[in-house]
Amino acid sequence: MGANGAYDVESYRADFPILSTQVHGHPLVYLDNAASAQKPRQVIDRVSEVYETGYANVHRGLHYLSEKATADYEAARETIRSYINARSTAEVIYTRGASEAINLVAATWGRQNLREGDEIIVTYMEHHSNIVPWQLLRDEKGLVLKGVPIGPDGTFELAAFKALLTDRTRLVAITHVSNVLGTVVPVKEVIRLAHEAGAVALIDGCQAVQHMTVDVQDLDCDFYVFSGHKLYGPSGIGALYGKEALLEKMPPYQGGGEMISSVTLEKSEWADLPHKFEAGTPAIAQAIGLGAAIDYVKAIGVERIGAHERDLITYATQRLSAVDGLRLVGTAAGKVSVVSFVMDCAHPHDIATIVDRQGVAVRAGHHCAQPLMDHLDLSSTARASVGLYNTRAEIDALADSLDKVRAIFG
Repeated sequence: MGANGAYDVESYRADFPILSTQVHGHPLVYLDNAASAQKPRQVIDRVSEVYETGYANVHRGLHYLSEKATADYEAARETIRSYINARSTAEVIYTRGASEAINLVAATWGRQNLREGDEIIVTYMEHHSNIVPWQLLRDEKGLVLKGVPIGPDGTFELAAFKALLTDRTRLVAITHVSNVLGTVVPVKEVIRLAHEAGAVALIDGCQAVQHMTVDVQDLDCDFYVFSGHKLYGPSGIGALYGKEALLEKMPPYQGGGEMISSVTLEKSEWADLPHKFEAGTPAIAQAIGLGAAIDYVKAIGVERIGAHERDLITYATQRLSAVDGLRLVGTAAGKVSVVSFVMDCAHPHDIATIVDRQGVAVRAGHHCAQPLMDHLDLSSTARASVGLYNTRAEIDALADSLDKVRAIFG
């Protein structure tokens, strides 16, 4: 594998118990990683260990188990901080995932700072999680929501983005990597231009943090969000990064235990960051599991993983392009992790159903990106998405299964 020749994919595959599964009599070929990645034994065991030997509610408990759970829970926060290079753990808020993180920003920073006529810029590539919260806020406050168009090959149009910026632009909320096209947005330049216009920048990193190094200080983003389950961690956990100065000024998202320093019937005082935004008993084992997932990725090296995946995407592009009647959707230079396609003989749902009979798992539908589908004049696509454990042989299995689609419908 060239410069990445030491990448021992078979040893990494051995860490994932589910990959030994048989599906309809065939070895599982899991190519639905953009929806949710599988979990290595190291994460599964760590979560089990929490419940078996180290579980208690965190913070304020004076007994051994509470102190241990608290130390492990906060150690995982430090692992996240280090992974994205946040300045402080005060800037790392645990959430249920990226969707909740974006909703948190909309409900707190957005309600506090946006006024009628203010503008929010997104792109036509956004996941619904980075559209619907802003639509709700738009309708509540009389805002203007703008979308950056994309090129025919899925390229992010920087010039089109610049043209949308005005003196009323207050927020730029943009994906780092498209979950449908694999397009990598030049977010550092987007953030710079947003700041020049006086706007705050939020980046959806759900499809980025598992494929490339993310340094929030270098990017200079104001907010960055991601979900744990796409990063080989548990579901129901994710993180919001926010610049401390912004977080300090934002009101709480939810009220309850943990997010307060004192309560009387007359008033409440909020806890310090990050706990001000973490009401109630948290997802303790899931947070610790996310820390274990990040440790696993770091041990392999996210840049090495990215190089392996780019090789797979290049190979998949070549193999699928040779399938009769297949058209790739999204071919921007530098794309990562995802190959979306349509076939002239079968609906994407039929494609997914037939390849599943060969043990191949792909996603079919609009991928929670209906504005993008409308923009591309498509109702849906089939989507294969790779992870650190996928192989060229699995890409061959996908291509062979698509030949069966052609044989049935063609």
